[in-house]
Amino acid sequence: MDRVNSDRRNMNQKSTVVITGASSGVGLYAAKALAQRGWHVVMACRDLPKTEKAAQEVGMPPDSYTIMYIDLGSLESVRQFVNNFRARYKCLEALVCNAAIYMPLLKEPLRSPEGYELSVATNHLGHFLLCNLMMEDLRKSYSSDRRLVILGTVTHNPDELGGKIPPRPDLGNFEGFAAGFKEPVCMIDGKNFESVKAYKDSKVCNVLTMRELHRRYHQPTGIIFSSLYPGCVADTPLFRNHYPLFQKLFPLFQKNITGGYVSQELAGERVAMVVADPDYKQSGIYWSWGNRQKKDGKSFAQKVSPQARDDEKANRMWDLSAKLVGIPV
Repeated sequence: MDRVNSDRRNMNQKSTVVITGASSGVGLYAAKALAQRGWHVVMACRDLPKTEKAAQEVGMPPDSYTIMYIDLGSLESVRQFVNNFRARYKCLEALVCNAAIYMPLLKEPLRSPEGYELSVATNHLGHFLLCNLMMEDLRKSYSSDRRLVILGTVTHNPDELGGKIPPRPDLGNFEGFAAGFKEPVCMIDGKNFESVKAYKDSKVCNVLTMRELHRRYHQPTGIIFSSLYPGCVADTPLFRNHYPLFQKLFPLFQKNITGGYVSQELAGERVAMVVADPDYKQSGIYWSWGNRQKKDGKSFAQKVSPQARDDEKANRMWDLSAKLVGIPV
């Protein structure tokens, strides 16, 4: 699995992209789509043998990817990943923050090594730290087209039909973050644990992160910051911790009732488009294909939720998250 010399040859010839959570689902098919476009893909995952097997099964050429370990729930693991990346690569052309965990059946919170509630630690804080650290690597690229893409979800937005299902996300005034987000505090708003709400809150933070990255860094760096909702990927492994009956019925419901179903492969292709295609060079945009698939299949700039477009909230999120992950405010 260690292809360092091959990697060094490739990085001189190809643009390099890091994709978190590329061992399955949307991340895997985004990796495949970008490899087909001639990119070298760093598949950043927890399970290295699973990732190698998945890459082979979807037909990715061995010289088109490198697999590197990261556990986004551990801030130390994120820092170590960045160090390991820099030992192999001189710069970076794109970063895709795709990985996420969703544990809707939990009654009590799980904790990260730092003591933070695990779904927000993994989905938001780990990616927040990764984005900030890898900004240096994006800046070093000689390419004039560098992009940082964060995956979104319709469930972050109560203004959309798919986001109206309770519990709705609510960050409050970040009381949980301000209190240090450790035992007994487990929710961003400081209230009692709700596993589904913790996931949705983390996805609102993802969009806030993208918008604040754009506000702070697009003009001085030229890096393009964006998010996307590729459509309802109803059979994604994200739902592996849900009830088996839900895993069986939800794709059928989206295919036959709502018409919102999107395959993992198509969703991965859409991620690749936002990473690589000229049509997506606008920074600060949340791209969407909608919750009902239009016949022309074209994307559009989606208005994000009221919380996610609150600039004051974005600034407070940034400062408190920076303290939690240990970087300068």
